[in-house]
Amino acid sequence: MFGKAARGSLAPRRVGPEGSDWSPYERLDEAAHAYFLHADVALDAVGGVLGRRRVRGFTLERVVDLTEAGASLWQEAAVCDGRRLILWHSEEVADEDAPGGTVLDSSVQVLPLDAIRHVGMRTLVGRDRMGRRVDRGVHLVLATATPHELNPVQGGDPDAPIAAARFRPEAFRFSKSLDDGGAGQIARLISFGRLMGRLVPG
Repeated sequence: MFGKAARGSLAPRRVGPEGSDWSPYERLDEAAHAYFLHADVALDAVGGVLGRRRVRGFTLERVVDLTEAGASLWQEAAVCDGRRLILWHSEEVADEDAPGGTVLDSSVQVLPLDAIRHVGMRTLVGRDRMGRRVDRGVHLVLATATPHELNPVQGGDPDAPIAAARFRPEAFRFSKSLDDGGAGQIARLISFGRLMGRLVPG
């Protein structure tokens, strides 16, 4: 669906100022260098897992959180190679001993596609002034069967106040809108969601 994974050297190659729209770029390395502030870290982490396998599809996200301590940047990539979902994310965390006072917390998670039990996608569809269809937003959920959070269910018996427990499965959520990402990234996330729906085992 998209271009081949980056191979060989992953030297930084800026194709635009960080935060630029990544949707025109079909190659993961080009999209990452356009969008991520720490593209070299992301590509090193994802490339180490991909090896020589081809990227079938991907989506990228970044969020700037403003707190009392200042701005904090969250970056995320979801990459599918046809057999696995590779998830990378990073965030800046405080470290008084590091130059600049922060370090980048980078993590990668790999799931076989048969670990995904549910693919749900909701698209917000509208019309422009000419009456043409416009996709205004998309929300994608990839849920596993792995328990993520257990919530007790209160019982009526004083001797057994907890009657049961409900668990919330681990789920990965992605969203794009016209205000957050624009039409190009909406289209790319829809394509990624459809790819996952086709590839996840029935």
